[in-house]
Order: sequence, then C-alpha cells, then structure tokens
Amino acid sequence: MAEKPQPVRVLYCGVCGLPAEYCEFGPDFEKCKPWLIQNAPDLYPDLLKEANTNDADKVSDQLQSTSISDGTAPSAGSSTSKQEEVKRLPGGKIKKKEKQEVVIEKVTRNKRKCITTVKGLELFGVKLSDASKKLGKKFATGASVVKGPTEKEQIDVQGDIFYDIVEFITDTWPDVPETAIYFIEDGKKVAAV
Repeated sequence: MAEKPQPVRVLYCGVCGLPAEYCEFGPDFEKCKPWLIQNAPDLYPDLLKEANTNDADKVSDQLQSTSISDGTAPSAGSSTSKQEEVKRLPGGKIKKKEKQEVVIEKVTRNKRKCITTVKGLELFGVKLSDASKKLGKKFATGASVVKGPTEKEQIDVQGDIFYDIVEFITDTWPDVPETAIYFIEDGKKVAAV
C-alpha cells in the first residue's frame, strides 16, 4: 500500500503571522526582514546579501564621517539628522522635497466653459478655503477646494481667469513671489513672468 502523506510543516513569521514565503507580500515586509534573516535565511538569500552590504555601507560611512583631527566617532544626533533629511519610501525610493511653486492650469469643458485650477498655494502657508472664497468674490465666480488627481487639494475656479489671477495672487499674498507662479500651456510648464 501507498504510504500516508505526511503533513507539511509551515514556518510562520513571528512578526506578521504569514507563512515566511509570503512575508514579502505582507503589509510590513521591512519589519519582517530581520526575523527572516535570523530564522529563514534559505528562503530569502537576497536579504542576506542586502544585510551584508548594508553593514559594509554603515561601516564605510562611519569611517568616512570620522574626522582624523578629533579622533571621535560621529554623534548619534548627526546620523538622525541625515535620516530626517532623506525620507525613503517603500522599495527604497527617495522622497523628493516639493518645490514651492504655484501651478495654474486652464481646463476646457463643454466646448466653451473653462475651469482654472490653482495648485500649490498651501506650500506658501495660504489656507485654501480662505483663498477660494477670496478668488470667488474677486472674480464673481464659483470657487471651491477639491482633491486633484494626485490626492492633493487644489482650488477650482469657474471661468477663464488664467492671466488675471497672477496679479491677484501676488497682491493678496505677498509671501508668494511672482517667480514661483507657473502656467501649464499645451502640456508644458511656462513661467508666469
């Protein structure tokens, strides 16, 4: 007779609770990496290589950052400030700081009707709700704060106020320089000056 199949022993991750093979698809793979390196090194050989190169990089960074004149190791405060300056996204991508600029775009809808969108005013410390009220009153149109396609809030103003809006923005909010205002014309970013 055929032998009874033996049950398969599955190694579960101590951090996320998923089987170790599926940790990379889980919500916190970065937290699971140290556990996987210690308990299941054969499943993820790339993690071992990565850990070894990271250790080598840390040592080389420490060697480069120590000065010969004092002979002291770098303080913990300087290493944390470096981590604050460069924010890393999942996957190791570096998050870039946003440029302080106001982008004005005219979108045509229903042939003759236009909507002028203003993005980036919040980077200069302007409250978007107050700005939309002022724009609506100044140009006698409807203006509202909406979420744009990038999940950032922007101001939509009904009507074609494309070129008049620059002077209004610089007069109303002196913190916004005219050199930081850009138009999007035919898909290209053009300076408003």
